[in-house]
Amino acid sequence: MRVPGVIRARLGLAAVLACLGQPAAAGLTSKDLSGVALAPPPGARAPLDAAFTDAADGRPLTLGQALGGRPALLLPLDYACRNVCDPMLSLAGTALAATGLAPGTDFRLVTLGFNPRADAATARAMVAEQLGPGPLLASAAVLTGGPGPVEAVTRAVGYAFAYDRDTQSYAHPAGALVLTGDGRVARALSPLAITARDLRLALVEAGEGRVGGVADRLVLLCYGYDPQTGVYTPLIRRILAASGVVTVLGIGLLVLGLHRHSRRAPAA
Repeated sequence: MRVPGVIRARLGLAAVLACLGQPAAAGLTSKDLSGVALAPPPGARAPLDAAFTDAADGRPLTLGQALGGRPALLLPLDYACRNVCDPMLSLAGTALAATGLAPGTDFRLVTLGFNPRADAATARAMVAEQLGPGPLLASAAVLTGGPGPVEAVTRAVGYAFAYDRDTQSYAHPAGALVLTGDGRVARALSPLAITARDLRLALVEAGEGRVGGVADRLVLLCYGYDPQTGVYTPLIRRILAASGVVTVLGIGLLVLGLHRHSRRAPAA
């Protein structure tokens, strides 16, 4: 099954959530916040050779090794954030568990810490608390690393955040990315509005026929991804709507044609 082209998704200021200590951060200007977005460029691909440390066991791990050739949900996080990142991870974990797919086998969950002040212990504690014990936690790659590899990945996938020196915290998009096994961006999603169905369909798409069953691929034929809402919607609705418009236009043209013909016809 061929994966459609990369969907570009940009979260505007109204949708950007921040791990800020105060509701209104004086340290970030409107210009600063305007750059905070999730906007994957066309053909976006994460660098598989970006080197990190897996906070779960302390071993070196590249992004490619973390993916292991499987589709993945990549979730950039501030491991020290307790305002937005905690619920994002919790909701993503709940949705992943409800997909019916096997973590570690059908897909990987990869978290990427962009706050260099959050150490491995903080990362482990946060992820364990939000995911709870089980196969999802056991198979998750909890990545920490220096600014270089973090910037290489976030820039490649179009994930931009801003540091507020006044509150020593980050403004960042409430977004996640579904990657194919070779690092290509397949979907941009919001963990705060994600459903198990949408996430399963996104992972099945990213798996390119290696994940899910025939029923999943048949469902995908009837669904389309809406980049504005970040969800899959039945294509039949769009088809029916388009058909309705065409039908109305056709009837209008027919009536107009008959009217003109009647005006040209000679009187009996």
